[in-house]
This record gives sequence, C-alpha cells and structure tokens, in this order.
Amino acid sequence: MDEPNQVIEHIDSVLQKSSERIDAFVAFFERLDESSPLLRLGVAGCVIGISLLLYLISRRTIGKRILALEKRDPKHFSPLRIQAQDLLASEDMKKIRIGSWCWLRRALTLIFAIFALSGFLLCSPWTLSLAAYLMAVIMAPIRFIVHETIRYLPNIITIVVIVYIARLLVRALKMIFNGIKKKRIRLKNFYPEWADPSFALIKLLVYVLTAVIVFPYLPGSSSPAFQGISIFLGLLISLGSSTAVANIIAGTVLTYTRAFAIGDQVMIAQTRGKVLERSTFVTRIQTLKNEVVSIPNSMVLSGNIINYSQHMGQHGILVHSKLSIGYEVPWQKVNKLLINAAVKTESISVDPKPFVLQTSLDDYYVSYEINGWTHKPEELPRIYSNLHANILDEFHTNQVEITSPAFRINRDGNKSTIPEVTPSSEKPA
Repeated sequence: MDEPNQVIEHIDSVLQKSSERIDAFVAFFERLDESSPLLRLGVAGCVIGISLLLYLISRRTIGKRILALEKRDPKHFSPLRIQAQDLLASEDMKKIRIGSWCWLRRALTLIFAIFALSGFLLCSPWTLSLAAYLMAVIMAPIRFIVHETIRYLPNIITIVVIVYIARLLVRALKMIFNGIKKKRIRLKNFYPEWADPSFALIKLLVYVLTAVIVFPYLPGSSSPAFQGISIFLGLLISLGSSTAVANIIAGTVLTYTRAFAIGDQVMIAQTRGKVLERSTFVTRIQTLKNEVVSIPNSMVLSGNIINYSQHMGQHGILVHSKLSIGYEVPWQKVNKLLINAAVKTESISVDPKPFVLQTSLDDYYVSYEINGWTHKPEELPRIYSNLHANILDEFHTNQVEITSPAFRINRDGNKSTIPEVTPSSEKPA
C-alpha cells in the first residue's frame, strides 16, 4: 500500500510545482504589462521572430541533409552486422538515417510552433495565462532532462570509466592470444589452435562482469519494474536455452579435446567428409557428394569421431578390402594377385609396399585382406573403386574365379563364371 501512496504524492507534488511555475510566469508578465506594455509586445515579437528564424534555419539545414542522404548510394552506408550476418542491410540503414532526420525536423517544427504561438498569446493581456502554460509545458521537460542529466553525471562518468577499462583489458587479451596463435608466445601444454576460442570465452566473461558492475549505476536499475523485467528475461533464457547451452558446452569441449580441425577428413554421426566449420552450436561437414551437413555439437560429442587426417604419419592411412577365395587356389597366388592390384591402383603408395593378411580359414574358403597406404583420405571412395576394379581384372586375367561365399555351382560342363577382361586401353576414363 505504501508504493501507490508514494506515486500519488509524487504526482501531486509535480502538479503543484507546475502550477507554481505557471503562476510565476503569469505574475511576471502581468508586472511587465503594468510597467511597460510596449516591452511586453517587444518580448512577444522577439519570441515570434526568433522562433520563426530558428524554424527556417533548421528546416533548411535538415532539408539539405535529407536531400544529400537520398542522393547517396546505399553502398556508402555500413550495414549493421554481427559476425557474418547482416541484421540491417545498407538500404535499411539509409532509410533509418533519413527517417531519423525527418523525425528531428518534425520535433523541432513542433517546438518552434509552440514558442511562436506563445509569442502570439503574449500580445494580449487576456491570454497571458495560456502563454505561460505553454511555456511551462515546454520548459518542464527540458528542465527535467537537464536536472536528471546533471544528477546522473557522476554515474555516467563511472560507467564510461568501467567500460573503457574493460575495452583496454579486451585489447590486451587480444594481443596476448594473437601472439599465442602466431606462435610468438609459447605456453606449456597450450596449443595455438586454442587461442581463438579461449579469447572468445574470456572476452565473454569480461563483458558479463562489466555488465554486472555497470548495472547498479544505470538509471532505474533499482526500480521494481526493471528488476521484474530482469527476472523475466532470466527465466526465459533458463527455460528455453537448455539445448543451446548443451551445444555451446559441447563445442567448447570439442575445441579443447582437439578431436578434429578445419579441413580434416572425418566420419561423424554416419556422415563422412571434410570439416568446413565448427561454430558455437554446430559443426558443418562437406560430404564426398559435395553436400553440406550441419551436425549439432552435442550430437558430435556424444558419438564416435573417426579422423582420417589427424595422424597421417609417415606412411598415411591404410586402405583395406576383404576377399574370400576357395581352398583350391594357392594362397601364394592370391597374395600376389592382390598385391599387383593394389600396386596398379592410383593413390596407393608403392613404398611401403602393400601387404596381404589371411584373416580366417572358413569352411569353404579363405578370407584375405589387402592393405595399402595412401596420403589422400579425401579420395577414399575413388581409391576403393579403382582397387576393386583392379582386383577383378587381376583375378579374371589369371583365370581365378571369385565365387565365395554365396556362389555355388556344380561342375557339369557349365560355362565358367570368369568374364572376358577388357584391355586397359579400352576401359572408360
């Protein structure tokens, strides 16, 4: 009950002060009229003349400014941009600038019109009270703005100093982390690729701390309305951002685990391709079919990550393919044919030489695995395709059937399963 009473008392005090100002204006002009009516008319004429003169000057100046803005190319206006996203395009910024000047011209026209009208009302002794009321209406908000600005001037200076110190701190941190990124500064167990995300996190903490320190110095920060809005926004963020927070945390963890880097060939969530971007919320992968797939960071962190590029080593990564051949074919011959096929495959290294493993001895066949080294993980589908084609050519050229494990035939004179091998010169490109 106390707060409504305080509001009513404040309104009564404001009305009483406004009434006192109006009475003071009326009394002043009445005394002026009694002492010298011509002086009152001279004051009225000066008010009217100055108001019209200021109106004409402002209208001409602002009109020229608006005309210059309308003729200017929109490309000269900087868009409102956050990272790579344009919130307001150049054309929108041009419209906003022109609209701001138009509203300023309307506001000044209204103010000068009220002053001019007050000057006309001063010409007659019967309209002095109305002229005083109009002047009080104009002067009250101006006086309030000036008074509040002066009263909050220490807080404004404090806010400016805090924000300036925060900016200096951010610049110093940026210089340090740029040195780490460019390897001018070396910290033990701190990798250069951690510089950018670490700087982003620390910068965010500095900004949050600055906002917390500055908040008590803002006008109206202690009012119940301001506090209610703050609680409401905090509640909305806490209820609606659980998934976003999970993706942000997962992205941070992925950065410091160094699971992959931009440009690596990876397999994530059954998606295989090159890493294009790792942002705050998602990881984008360009597949081998030239498709761009966006995977939430929380899904990336919760699944397995296969990196084909991170530990290439001296030899690269192994290309391997399994094949089963019946017991009637000597294993030495199978090994030789598989190695020949691997050697003929483009992008498989000759040194170190490909090798074959006999992985199992099954009921009707032997399982073989051909292994070869490559330094081109981005071409694995093409390498596997060429390897399989060369295996078929090698085995069919040497009259070795690949019939297991599912193919069965009775040898009663039926045609062999070996197809006719196409010469290399006639193969399609």
